[in-house]
Amino acid sequence: MTDPVHDPLDALRSEGDINLSQRRQVFLEEHLSADTRDLLAADSRHFLHQSLSTPCLNALKKAEGASIEDVEGRRYLDFHGNNVHQVGFSHPRVIDAIKQQLDTLSFCVRRYTCTPAVELARRLAEIAPGDLQRVLFAPGGTSAIGMALKLARIATGRFKFVSMWDSFHGASLDAISIGGEAVFRKGIGPLLPGCEHVPPPEPLKCPFKCGARCNLSCADYIEYVLEKEGDVAAVIGETVRCTPFIPPADYWRRIRAACDRHGALLILDEIPIGLGRTGRMFACEHYDVVPDMLVLGKGLGGGIFPIAALLAREHLNLGSHTALGHYTHEKNPVACAAGLATLDVIRDEQLVRNAAELGAHALHRFDLLRQKHASIRDVRGLGLLMGLEIVKTEPDGRMVPDNDRAEQVMYDSLRRGLNFKVTMGNILTLTPALVLTRAELDQAIDILDTCLSLPRR
Repeated sequence: MTDPVHDPLDALRSEGDINLSQRRQVFLEEHLSADTRDLLAADSRHFLHQSLSTPCLNALKKAEGASIEDVEGRRYLDFHGNNVHQVGFSHPRVIDAIKQQLDTLSFCVRRYTCTPAVELARRLAEIAPGDLQRVLFAPGGTSAIGMALKLARIATGRFKFVSMWDSFHGASLDAISIGGEAVFRKGIGPLLPGCEHVPPPEPLKCPFKCGARCNLSCADYIEYVLEKEGDVAAVIGETVRCTPFIPPADYWRRIRAACDRHGALLILDEIPIGLGRTGRMFACEHYDVVPDMLVLGKGLGGGIFPIAALLAREHLNLGSHTALGHYTHEKNPVACAAGLATLDVIRDEQLVRNAAELGAHALHRFDLLRQKHASIRDVRGLGLLMGLEIVKTEPDGRMVPDNDRAEQVMYDSLRRGLNFKVTMGNILTLTPALVLTRAELDQAIDILDTCLSLPRR
């Protein structure tokens, strides 16, 4: 690779594009070789810059099982994975299914169907809770959310939606309209009309002051909004937030009942958390609730092919007069073959059970970490969806988010071979592959313990 005339980090410091934190800059300069920095600089030159994506942190050469490997040969346990790696990266059964499908039928044109698409739809309906029997595929989760919103309007004749602050349902204009994260909404201008937001079930930041334990005032408030608005098409929410925020047992049951009373549909977004991550095939099974629509994505393509699915109840088969999705790759046989192989691996390797068992072990160890490290205020998890909230104590005794400390732990962990993301500024969010072993899990927790023990810098 030809040496650039200027320091390659200049491309990552472009004025108005990114404000490199000191730790990020040190990581780039000390942890990565000149060749890797050149590659990152080239990436920065060619791609449009956007938050959380470009410029990049590092470059990968390999992704396999529960790990990733950068171009310099360093291996990281990947507790991030963009939540696509339920069956791990590069699972041989998924790759074999893709190769075999490429040799027989590589694409399905509009107005035709194919066996892999029909079989994947059948399999999803077979394992879905309740009467979620109708399916539509899309090339990504955001697109599937858009289909759900359109179907809700068609089914109810209403145009309003109720969703949660701090939620994420995708980055398209309709998805950020119902989404509640400021980084995706600010500066965009007018959003989709009729989108009302309510507080999520997060007791530590609850506007209803319910204390350390949610008393479901937030769920009751949703019914209040449904009654006052009177014309809401659907309530849409993440069954469990990826941060994660885990609602109380009765939360979704109460909202399900409120939707039924006021003629609104219930849409649950399980794009990152479905397909076994929470220790059940679908997170809504923890709450004994069947939504009117369930949205899946990310891991459905085995961490290789982009494919998402909208599952709907039979009585919502009402869109024959219009186009709900009409996506070019709606019934792509290769993507559907990847999806079928993914479901087979989850079943045959008992990954749902593995997620439940390892998740319970992780929560026990994290609770021990919480007792050891004063910077951990809260430990939360459901299966292999886990989070540690990092805080500091102010002179007046208040515990406040410690974004700086969380960032330090993240970079220190990267140097020791553990990759994860920080959400909401101070929550270490840990979502490993469901093929993870107990030894790998313990290794990751040991790394976190070491990094939490390091002095603040």
